[in-house]
Parts: sequence; structure tokens; C-alpha cells
Amino acid sequence: MSRWEPNARGRLEQAALDLFGERGFEQTTAAQIAERAGLTERTFFRHYADKREVLFGQAHLLEQAFVDAFTEIPDTVAPVDAMASALETVATRYFDPHHDRARKRHAVIAASTELRERELVKLASLSTALVAALRRRGIEDPAASLTAEVGIAVFKVGFAQWIGDAGERSLTDFFRESLDGLKAVTAGP
Repeated sequence: MSRWEPNARGRLEQAALDLFGERGFEQTTAAQIAERAGLTERTFFRHYADKREVLFGQAHLLEQAFVDAFTEIPDTVAPVDAMASALETVATRYFDPHHDRARKRHAVIAASTELRERELVKLASLSTALVAALRRRGIEDPAASLTAEVGIAVFKVGFAQWIGDAGERSLTDFFRESLDGLKAVTAGP
């Protein structure tokens, strides 16, 4: 192993994504990830409980990003409009600069039933965080739960379209289109 170098966590994430893409998630070990990153397996386990956490270890940061985005929106803004604004803020700050990484991560997750299930659990956790943030804004149920689920639906649909795109359009564009599509469906004939 070489001498200490900064950004061990980032190097582990990049090594894991590369190896998962080359070999598949199930065929890649924590030891191989650490070796590719130029680190020890012990260092890997200092940062992650297991190799799944390389893909999902920052889910709490996404939840916090949404909560923070809601605090920037005036309480007078309607719930769905607040959700749209929060989606746009998170897309711009946390996703748009990392389109290629998001595509690689998604490909790994899509190829594994275990990881797709884990992704659904993380989205359910995000929904719970969104409901709590909406309640803090004074929105009661069922409106808070419905708004959170609308946000999750717009997130999922917009994100799927964004990662299928060549990276020429922002995630915000896809979120707006998804929300507009939802509004058109609910508006009726």
C-alpha cells in the first residue's frame, strides 16, 4: 500500500463503481474494492459496514438535502409547489454535477434484485423524511403524506429519464416535465 492519500471514501466509491461495472456487484469483494482504491480492507470497513453501503451510504445526506431545501421555501408556498422547489434545489446542488456517477450507480442497482430492494427501502425512508419536513411546515395528513409520495413519484420518473439522457439536460428539466405530466393527468379532460 502506498502512503496516505486524501479522499479515501471517494476513492473507495470510485473503485467500487468501476469494479461493480466490470465484474458485477455479487462478484466484487470489499477486499478487491480496497485494493483497487490503493487502500487496505480495514480502511474499507472503517468507512462502510458492507459493500452495499458504498452505493447507499449517503442516503441520509439526500434526506438532509431535502429537509434543508424545505427550510429555504416560505411557509406560504403551497405544498406541491414547495415539493417542486425542493426537488429542483436538490437536483441542481446534488445531482446535476454527477450525471455520469448516477448513471453508473443506477446500472449496478438495476442489475441486482437485492440492490433494487434496498433502493426501495431508501426511497421509503426519504418519503418519511419528506412527510416530517412537510409536517414541520404545518401541513397535516393526509396532505403531507400525499405530497411526499407525489415528490417520490416525480423523483423516480424524472431521475429514470435523466439517467437515460446523454447528460445534455438537467435533472430539474425532467422533474418539471414529470410534475407537468402529473398535473395534466389529474386535471382531467
